[in-house]
Amino acid sequence: MEEYKTYKLSDLVDFQNGFAFKSTDFLCNGKYKIIRIKELKNGLVKFFEDTASVLSDPDEIMSKFLVNKGDVIFALTGDPVNKSNPNSWVGRVSLYTHNETAYLNQRTCKLTNYRGVVPKYLYYFFRHYENFYSLASKATGSANQANISTKTLGETNVELPSLKVQNKVVDIIYSLDSKIELNRRINDNLEQQAQALFKSWFVDFEPFKGEKFVESQLGMIPKGWKVGTLSDLLDIRYGKDHKKLNDGNIPVYGSGGIMRLADGILYNGESVLIPRKGTLNNVLYVNWPFWTVDTMFYSIEKVPNVAKYCHLLLSKLDLASMNSGSAVPSMTTDILNKIQVIVANQDVFSSFNECISSLYLKAKINLDENKRLSETRDLLLPKLMSGRLIIKDLHS
Repeated sequence: MEEYKTYKLSDLVDFQNGFAFKSTDFLCNGKYKIIRIKELKNGLVKFFEDTASVLSDPDEIMSKFLVNKGDVIFALTGDPVNKSNPNSWVGRVSLYTHNETAYLNQRTCKLTNYRGVVPKYLYYFFRHYENFYSLASKATGSANQANISTKTLGETNVELPSLKVQNKVVDIIYSLDSKIELNRRINDNLEQQAQALFKSWFVDFEPFKGEKFVESQLGMIPKGWKVGTLSDLLDIRYGKDHKKLNDGNIPVYGSGGIMRLADGILYNGESVLIPRKGTLNNVLYVNWPFWTVDTMFYSIEKVPNVAKYCHLLLSKLDLASMNSGSAVPSMTTDILNKIQVIVANQDVFSSFNECISSLYLKAKINLDENKRLSETRDLLLPKLMSGRLIIKDLHS
């Protein structure tokens, strides 16, 4: 049996807090991206269209705030553990996997000067739900915002096996994560292909070049088509509270994606999910049983074969710019229903749906594989971390 020793995290690493950039420093297309709390998503650093950046090259002072590939980052501010979505909790850990160098913003910190510990092992230690929950539970603050200090982080107990075992554990878990990330990138590429087909059909009208075109509010369109509103194609409905649902295998979606798996089904069929609060541009397509919470709209087709069309249409719009909220970005059914759309003939919608269905099917296959890989990882992680599963037994 491998011997585990207990250390304080501060015995193993040092902490570097982020820099307090001013909002006036932020640019849209600067040289270096800024990693804020909002970029720490699902265990990784995710850059978005609105991710801030700066031009400043690192000098002797600023170089310590740089983040490089492989760095482990913590969110020192976030939701308290009584909020339902762990992906927004304070204390969540993320691994920086990008090749480009970035800057670390305030209320985040990175680990430095590792002593007798493999960086990715610490990352997975805090990805383990029990360890994450224990850390987040030590936060202080209000009902809506919790904070953790590097002092509290440093006092956290960490159980470690030998470096040899640490590396073997990391190899096993990281191989699963790498496959998950590969599938995610493949799906990003599939969505780009679908968007290119959408542009070809409904922006450039390439399949219809030989037909007669007429004027419309949205420019020239093929004769027989019309300009309508999103409400002509979709019935947009509100999500519902999920707190009384038991755990199960049905995905529950919020504006940030899947929040949990539950035993309730709100709708079972093709649907476009549109954020009502928060990350308004995160439009999703689903074609399986699901539940959406009250911060996420779902939709039902009024016209056959338009769900994928509407998903691609809404995904290329900047819904965040239509924000009706003040403190929290918000969307309304009134705004959505009035969005102007091109309404093609039914046979065109049917043909387009058939054309892109294979791309959506491939994406679904990758999503299903990622679900299995995630379940395998989450099953193995606590057993490998605790020594209850010996690596040689796993290989056998």
